[in-house]
Amino acid sequence: MRRLDLRKAQAARLNTIRDINRQIVLNYVREREPISRAEIARETDLQRSTISAIVEDLKTEGLVEEVGEGESTGGRRPTMLKLRAAGPIALGVSLTPTCTTIATSDLAGRVIDQEEFPTDSDQTLSRVIGVIKEFTSRHKGSIEGVGVSLPGLVDPSTGNALYIPYFLWRDLPISEMISKAVGLPVVIDNDANAVALAELWFGRPEVNDARDFILVLVAEGVGTGIIFDGQVYRGQRGAAGEFGHMVIGRGAPVPCSCGSDDCWEAFSSERAAIGRYLKLCGGATRPGFTFIELVDRALAGEANAKEALVETARNLGVGISNLIIGFSPEAVVVGGEIARAWDLIESALTETIGKSVRRGLPSARILPSTLGQKPTLRGALSLVLASKFAAAFAA
Repeated sequence: MRRLDLRKAQAARLNTIRDINRQIVLNYVREREPISRAEIARETDLQRSTISAIVEDLKTEGLVEEVGEGESTGGRRPTMLKLRAAGPIALGVSLTPTCTTIATSDLAGRVIDQEEFPTDSDQTLSRVIGVIKEFTSRHKGSIEGVGVSLPGLVDPSTGNALYIPYFLWRDLPISEMISKAVGLPVVIDNDANAVALAELWFGRPEVNDARDFILVLVAEGVGTGIIFDGQVYRGQRGAAGEFGHMVIGRGAPVPCSCGSDDCWEAFSSERAAIGRYLKLCGGATRPGFTFIELVDRALAGEANAKEALVETARNLGVGISNLIIGFSPEAVVVGGEIARAWDLIESALTETIGKSVRRGLPSARILPSTLGQKPTLRGALSLVLASKFAAAFAA
């Protein structure tokens, strides 16, 4: 029988405890800045000496800085701490069927550089690599990693795009291809998972305080990101959350990306809303009409635009009801451009959910995303930034 080296086991345990304490302190600074060492000690029950040692390490690493003195509660005024967000450390790439956006951000998630161009399935990857090289050259060694958000099935553990229907990509080693070209570690994920992670780190307090919530991303398709116990649940080979393909009816206004006409995506996506609007208008819109324009028209009071969004919200509510019944989350967050029309769609959405979820079952808060424009870009950046804040034992 192989004997366990208890000295190594004890050392590993001590290192794990140090790592966890370090992440606790860093997260308190991130969430509560500016904050003093004494406040962190009161909130966490960690020893003051432990906190001071961790803060010194974080200052040396360039993650935390002192920013003056706070109010005194009797005695010396405390020195306040905040994240050191002097320059870019993360680079995010958001690939959508129509648009590719690349940006750098500092440790707090503030965007520093950004470039955007139309997505071309044949040329986009080479152009992405070119922009990454340009940004990394501009900032000379400060970028620590690249996060890529993709609209389809990916395996983050291998870095492969398993199936991206919009680009006809199958089993493409995206992470390896980009990493070899730019010399940086690359992490990829499904767009909805990435946005769920961004909600967890940068979303409204009702969301990032929740241990279990579901992000429903309404875009060209409909995707879901599932947060269980504060972690993204990805399932086997990253395939969890493909609820856009659950059957909710027949005769959708547009075909699903998989070709069916009965998927949730075919009833509730941006494309579905545009399809409804075109039918209501008798097809009388110019070529290239976008969902952003549809929302703008609805907010301006156009009846057909409002009706198209409300009917899309009702269908969105059918799928969300199924998620609530199946998972019983604390909250469901609706993300994407549709969140901008929340005042127009909230009633239809919550009414549908209220009728579908049986009495006696736990309810869930239905909330609009507050990530703003380009949530998938925030998600891509979060794939890199979260590694700075995630607990040492988190997968």
